[in-house]
Amino acid sequence: MITANALEYGDALPEGGALLGLDLGTKTIGVAVCDAGWRYATAGKTVPRSKFTKDAGKLKEIVAARNIKGIVIGLPLNMDGSEGPRAQASRAYARNLSQTLELPILLWDERWSTSSALSAMIGQDMSRAKRAEKVDSHAAAIILQGAIDALAGGGF
Repeated sequence: MITANALEYGDALPEGGALLGLDLGTKTIGVAVCDAGWRYATAGKTVPRSKFTKDAGKLKEIVAARNIKGIVIGLPLNMDGSEGPRAQASRAYARNLSQTLELPILLWDERWSTSSALSAMIGQDMSRAKRAEKVDSHAAAIILQGAIDALAGGGF
């Protein structure tokens, strides 16, 4: 199941469970995870992008190791809310990942996630090199936190 509706997604996860957040870049995939109670999202690895089967294999390892019950993928909408080519690419990736991992997927608006992550890292006085290395995983954590806040708080 793939949806952009948090209510439908929450219904697909009646027991809750840890979630995996993904920020799909052209060169890397930012990864974040949250606890089973949907309280806190934590930045994880940044996985180099490769062929889909290789990416899916790495994500499958994370899913198994963390006992992941669902996935939240950032949907890169245009500022006016419309979908462009990047959003369509994210939807296609979600379809392929859904078939491979057989987990519910929530597509979550990721506008401002990267700039929010960069601002937070600058506020922590993180070097430019460290920011470049970690921005995608921090953006994934922001995407995932927004989704779990909506799920846990009922703010659909």
